[in-house]
Amino acid sequence: MSTTRQDLLQAFDALLQPERFRDHGPNGLQVEGREEIYKIVSGVTASRALIEAAITAQADAIFVHHGLFWRGQDGCVTGWMKQRLALLLAHDINLFAYHLPLDAHPELGNNAQLALKLGLKAAARFGEQDLGFLGERADGGSFANATALGDHLGNILNRPVVQAGPVQGPIKNIAWCSGGAQGYFEAAIAAGADAFITGEISEPQAHYAREMGVAFIACGHHASERYGAPAVGHRVAAQFGLAHQFIDIDNPA
Repeated sequence: MSTTRQDLLQAFDALLQPERFRDHGPNGLQVEGREEIYKIVSGVTASRALIEAAITAQADAIFVHHGLFWRGQDGCVTGWMKQRLALLLAHDINLFAYHLPLDAHPELGNNAQLALKLGLKAAARFGEQDLGFLGERADGGSFANATALGDHLGNILNRPVVQAGPVQGPIKNIAWCSGGAQGYFEAAIAAGADAFITGEISEPQAHYAREMGVAFIACGHHASERYGAPAVGHRVAAQFGLAHQFIDIDNPA
């Protein structure tokens, strides 16, 4: 089965509601390709490696969290930008990208899907544009301490984590926001979190964690955002009877 580019765009927009967000770049169709869509490839970032893999997979459309265009770029089509665009245009592949809308979706978004992966259940939202999630373990229990929570994340995501702040004391209230959301830490503390999980850590957060007695755990930007794109890609592909394939391009960040 197939659908049109416009119907696919309308389906993504209806699901993710990009008009609700003040974002760092354009959400929706970033690069126009062929009209008829039979197969979607989803991925985290519109890197050259993902585009090449999508070409090999004979995709008509790529759906990603991190697109090509961001506020503050100089607008020049040179270097890596030229290479990526040249591949998309030469193979007539559509590129759809949704940034904050994909983080925020309550069921299929990065934060919701990360929670499912980690066995967490959200009870509230916090932070700018309500992007942060606050909750606890889905089984109603708690972690013995921050070290136990960090070990759990490392085992589930199959990568080492960076941890700052107290290691002793039970962890009941857990806040999380995927990707580069270290700036949400203070809002997580104010919301009553015992620990905050995100993808990255910057220099100030280690001090906040020690001084406020709230654990900060960085589990990797890419690692924390691997789950929203395939969830949305699968849902929308199923809606139209399209083929769908998630391609995970490894990234140590």
